[in-house]
Amino acid sequence: LHTGKQLEGIWHTSIIVHKDEFFYCSGGISSCPPGATLLGPPDSVVDLGNTEVTEEIFLEYLSSLGESVFRGESYNLFEHNCNTFSNEVAQFLTGKKIPSYITDLPAEVLATPFGQALRPLLDSIQIQLPGGNTFSRHNGQS
Repeated sequence: LHTGKQLEGIWHTSIIVHKDEFFYCSGGISSCPPGATLLGPPDSVVDLGNTEVTEEIFLEYLSSLGESVFRGESYNLFEHNCNTFSNEVAQFLTGKKIPSYITDLPAEVLATPFGQALRPLLDSIQIQLPGGNTFSRHNGQS
């Protein structure tokens, strides 16, 4: 699990598996070589363990997610974001969730007067990370 820069109190996360980094943003599910997004190297790395899921099964799983739950237009900075994606994928691969200090941050931000005041603006933000390739099962890994 890669954790990146904070954006208004919300971490960007991604999953590194089978030699690639996978993440979710307003462009949908994307992949890149580890650390190759505009954010660069992560601020921290959380080792979630190993997986027995083969690359082929994983890519089929991602394709299914990209066509259903994690389409680009489904992205929401507070409620359906990169952390939601990383958490779901981590559970599929290892049976473990990502740390709650990451997944709980959006609710903590919204619970503040500052978060409530900024919510209309922040809800309109579309996060797109240059450096990634939109994932498609038809073009291989990325």
